[in-house]
Amino acid sequence: MDPHHHHRRSPEYNSLLLAGARLGPLKQAHARLVVSGHAHSLPLTTKLATLAVAAGAASYAGLLAASHPSPDSFLFCSLTRAAARRGLPAAALAFYRRLLAAALPFSSFAFTSVAKACADLSALRAGMGVHAHAVLLGFGSDRFVQTALVVLYSKCGKLDVARKLFDAIRDRSVVAWNAMISGYEQNGLAGRAIEVYREMRVAGEAPDSATFVATLSACAQAGALDLGHEVERLIVSERMEMNVVLGAALVNMYARCGLVNKAREWFDMLQERNVVTWTSMIAGYGMHGHGGEAVKLFDLMRQQGPPPNDVTFVAVLSACAHAGLVSDGRDAFASMKSVYGLVPRAEHYCSMVDMYGRAGLLDDAMQFIHDSIPGEPGPEVWTAMLGACKMHKNFSLGVEVAERLIALEPENPSHRVLLSNIYALSGKMNHVEKVRNTMIKRRLKKPIGYSLIEIGGVAHVFRMGEKSHPKTPEIYQYLEKLIHRITDAGYMPETDSVLHELEEEEREFALRYHGEKLAVAFGLMMTSGCTAPIRIIKNLRICGDCHLAIKYMSAVENREIIVRDMHRFHHFKAGKCSCQEYW
Repeated sequence: MDPHHHHRRSPEYNSLLLAGARLGPLKQAHARLVVSGHAHSLPLTTKLATLAVAAGAASYAGLLAASHPSPDSFLFCSLTRAAARRGLPAAALAFYRRLLAAALPFSSFAFTSVAKACADLSALRAGMGVHAHAVLLGFGSDRFVQTALVVLYSKCGKLDVARKLFDAIRDRSVVAWNAMISGYEQNGLAGRAIEVYREMRVAGEAPDSATFVATLSACAQAGALDLGHEVERLIVSERMEMNVVLGAALVNMYARCGLVNKAREWFDMLQERNVVTWTSMIAGYGMHGHGGEAVKLFDLMRQQGPPPNDVTFVAVLSACAHAGLVSDGRDAFASMKSVYGLVPRAEHYCSMVDMYGRAGLLDDAMQFIHDSIPGEPGPEVWTAMLGACKMHKNFSLGVEVAERLIALEPENPSHRVLLSNIYALSGKMNHVEKVRNTMIKRRLKKPIGYSLIEIGGVAHVFRMGEKSHPKTPEIYQYLEKLIHRITDAGYMPETDSVLHELEEEEREFALRYHGEKLAVAFGLMMTSGCTAPIRIIKNLRICGDCHLAIKYMSAVENREIIVRDMHRFHHFKAGKCSCQEYW
């Protein structure tokens, strides 16, 4: 209840309502208050200052509050809330501190607002202070305050704390559920996000549009196509209003889960498309190797869509790189600065180097690094260059680039792995020894690779040489038979693919049981007689040998196999891959 309600009908109050959240008229209304002797009316000052914040003039509102001889709690609580709502988190925090300094009583909505402001600023320390203060004043079990704190801790990556708070909320609102789902999703824990969504459905809480947006983003991240379909059916059956954010989430989910045509259907159906919708669709085409389609859609966007942003350009350039469209990529990169005034970032430079490199234009790539990149190129750029040297077997340039990389980032193990691979491929085994010894001395480790396959809504994860799956003996037996069949069809293991850490026969053994081969074997075994594609998700880049083996598997089993690795999608069908050996 507004403690200042008794001034509601005065002419001064009406003049403020007429002014609304517009700074010019508000200043005139303020002048009238001063002239008519109402400058010290607390209800009118509160209304005026709150409207000033809504107009984006937080410092003016602060001056108004400071000019009042006896501001009350409601004034500062209102300003804190107005600032948090208007997207002025620093101002919200400042008003909260004024409330603290004046030793005035607090209300639940002041805490809710300032916790939201801390979340927007990712200000963990300030947020923890607010949390302690709220508990101290007895607001620790207020569900609105608890929900705002779940958002705060999720945003700052403290998910264990967020989850404890979430579990303690007695009567959870849809806002609390959404905070937990998107907290997990935004911190890369899509599986946990999906679990919370399922708990929410079991608890009987009705999801809203924001629930679906967060859940679809988690499906996109995890490649959980079954759940994505289920959410889409719910959206359609509940006749949910299709806003621009929900539309973009659907397009992104289908593009990232490998159904690029279904993504395009939604894209074409949407009444309203923002830059995210366009970018997701362009990126979808790029990841599936449809570079021409990506460029066509980008041209359409330039004619009739919103202005592209820097993420759109990352999507376009990487699509051009993966499809070998060098002149389109060059044009897009040039238009970034000349047409849209955007400053290229490391990702844009990398995509350009990658594009020249993949196309075998190593000199152009080096030229681009020297001419177009201001200052010292970062490690990402040299990594892209190194990949190109490896792909086109230019070992002398490769060694030079790898040594630059190691000088830039001596602690990063993957640079040394690449260097040892380049030495090994060019036949310098004594150099490999040197690099490996350095790695052992420094205890540098590569991330562990895994492959995931979803069967009947259940995710099965395979690592290299995985033995923990309940069907392990059958999977290995099936894979052995499969390897015999593809060997008869002409497959030869590419032992280059394994780091030169292993002896020759060990090396072939390790390749044989790579996670993606186990996942494909399991998928084929569990779905024999079925014609639907097999979908695998991998956290690292797929190795050359698995790529070759799966091409053969798709031919001998006559099945489409789709693998999403950290960079792109590979659609294997009838012995060919959509990436055209470009990945």
